[in-house]
Amino acid sequence: MIEPPTEPPIEPAPNDAPAAALDIAVLRDLAAARGIALTDAHVALFVSLAAELVAYNQRVNLTRITAPADIAVQHIVDSLMGLRALNDLDPEKPVRFVDVGSGAGFPGLPLAILRPHWRFTLIEATGKVVTYLQHVVDALGLTNVTALHARVEDAGRSRELRERFDVAVARGLAALPVLLEYTLPLVAVGGRVVAYKGADADAEVAASVNALSILGGRSRPRIAYFLPGLDRPRHLVVVDKRRPTPRTYPRKAGTPGRTPL
Repeated sequence: MIEPPTEPPIEPAPNDAPAAALDIAVLRDLAAARGIALTDAHVALFVSLAAELVAYNQRVNLTRITAPADIAVQHIVDSLMGLRALNDLDPEKPVRFVDVGSGAGFPGLPLAILRPHWRFTLIEATGKVVTYLQHVVDALGLTNVTALHARVEDAGRSRELRERFDVAVARGLAALPVLLEYTLPLVAVGGRVVAYKGADADAEVAASVNALSILGGRSRPRIAYFLPGLDRPRHLVVVDKRRPTPRTYPRKAGTPGRTPL
């Protein structure tokens, strides 16, 4: 049984501290404890990202996680934990990433901030959310990020996007069999999918045997990690793309969710 590491709980900033969208102390301390090196420039960009998220969230429902410490832990550091599945990739080379069902931009935006040489495409189906993503990309000056308005099933069947990416990432998108049908068609043979999952990751992988076989993937051992304030482990499910995905996948929009492989 995996036991969480012993560490003090994260406390929010004191009430008399200046109002801020991001608890910088929590971000710095937790990132350091997890082996993630942040420069002052990284932190400044994360401060701006959090401020844009909170401000825009008043007009468009992007997230329920808006407390400064929670943004640090559950949005930014959780996104950056994906680096544990990517540590063999050269941070100086233009690796091609796609964040599928990006939503408010997690995990894609934090990863793009920390790895400016990697190239990120954020695919999102909701137009007003894509408008937000483009706003953030422009506001933060992220030249390595493109926001794309598309259904992921359509993207996977597109000649311009199909099997064009080295890595697909997804967080909170769908059950793993469905997520694999969304992501594996976008990944080139030799690439990988990194899915951020909760405590039931093993069960989701077991339910994905058929999808993996059909779509050309093979799963690696899961990577478990813990975050303060969450009483159950998180997992990175890493799937290698071993052979081309049949052209019949992904199926038309809505079908993967209704009838998982």
